[in-house]
Amino acid sequence: MASLRDIKGRINSTKKTKQITKAMEMVSASKLNRAEQNARSFVPYSEKIQEVVASIASGGGNASHPMLENREVKRTGYLVITSDRGLAGAYNSSVLRKVYQQIRQRHTSTDEYTVITMGRVGRDFFRKRNMPVEKDITGISDQPDFADIKDIASETVQLFIDGEIDQLYIYYNHFVSAMTQEVTEKKALPLTDIQSVSNGSTSSYEYEPSQEEILEVLLPQYAESLIYGALLDGKASEHAARMTAMKSATDNADELIGDLSLSYNRARQAAITQEITEIVGGAAALE
Repeated sequence: MASLRDIKGRINSTKKTKQITKAMEMVSASKLNRAEQNARSFVPYSEKIQEVVASIASGGGNASHPMLENREVKRTGYLVITSDRGLAGAYNSSVLRKVYQQIRQRHTSTDEYTVITMGRVGRDFFRKRNMPVEKDITGISDQPDFADIKDIASETVQLFIDGEIDQLYIYYNHFVSAMTQEVTEKKALPLTDIQSVSNGSTSSYEYEPSQEEILEVLLPQYAESLIYGALLDGKASEHAARMTAMKSATDNADELIGDLSLSYNRARQAAITQEITEIVGGAAALE
């Protein structure tokens, strides 16, 4: 049975841990509010650029672009968004499990795919399993600007334009609410389903210069915006998952402190009773 000193030590250490998890919960809650606003404010821009691109692609002209056309798939790219650190519940493990299963189902050789990672956890996961990591970025801000990931986004899109990959999937956690995040797979390239957006649009545009020249500039920007939008969504999910995980840890610490305090009081009471018994026994022996 643990001594009073041991129990007291565990109570003190658990209280210190609780202070840390409580502080982390509050920090994540603060970051979540801003991250959620960032993700929501980016949606109108993303929808508008998608509408414009769809209008051009489905216009009356003969505008076309390789990014709008399917081609034989020889190599697939997977862009995976995770965090740089843990303590976020199942945030990282759920998305990594999903993409790992998909890669195993679709491919039999590492020559058939490559991985681009955003976040240290994802990079280390794939490297540990000797899976090809084409590009990676770590140290992304909790409230990222597009400039923070512009290079890796443009390089990833360029891989498709240069024919090094024939399709690109993005895996991330979609923010639903503070309590719910959904692992999402989005096919970013080629942009074969973008023309369906124009069916519900009544806007008309005049193009200067030609449609082909506009698509040449606009399509890579749109593909990059898909990556940035997924990152913003993933960051909101990360903060929500960490806040929930830290709240759960704090609640568990409270429960553990309660159990340890009860054990401490019982042990203390038993020790006092034992001392009283010894005193009474000693007094009786002297009579």
